[in-house]
Amino acid sequence: MNKNIRWITQTAVMLALLLALQTLTKGFGQLVTGTCVNAVLALTALLVGLNSGLVVALISPVAAYLLGIAPQILTVPAIMVGNGVYVAMLYFMDREGRKGTLIAGWILASVAKFAVLYLLVVKVICGIAAEALLAAGTLKAPMIDTFSAMFTWPQLFTALAGGAAALAVLPVLRKALRR
Repeated sequence: MNKNIRWITQTAVMLALLLALQTLTKGFGQLVTGTCVNAVLALTALLVGLNSGLVVALISPVAAYLLGIAPQILTVPAIMVGNGVYVAMLYFMDREGRKGTLIAGWILASVAKFAVLYLLVVKVICGIAAEALLAAGTLKAPMIDTFSAMFTWPQLFTALAGGAAALAVLPVLRKALRR
């Protein structure tokens, strides 16, 4: 099979899985949906590659916003950056092919994603830019509390849980896909 066709097909399958899980778990809350999303992001990066992982990472928050999962359009770029950091760190930590390095990568990627989202959403959007966003009517006061709650520890939990789920099934999937 042509390399480009394979990449497009595999990326499309992972994106379809992501969209299906976002839709199916929407009513179960942030912890369930976020864990599923992070699992798909991790699997995409580790099975298909960095470029696929980044495509899915960037489309995920847009889809979440369109599905009513992401609370505000303001958070979409921040989530894109956090997802991109998560995917890239997992991908590069897996390059050595050692289990210990991948486990360390999973933990570091989860902490990095959490830190990026915390800084961009809680500190920048809800902190530095909040006054201007409130004055412009782009942000409502209750959203600051919501964002501050959503983009703290739940982000670390869902990144860790999603990564753990991905690492649990990764050996089986790699064997099945002969990778």
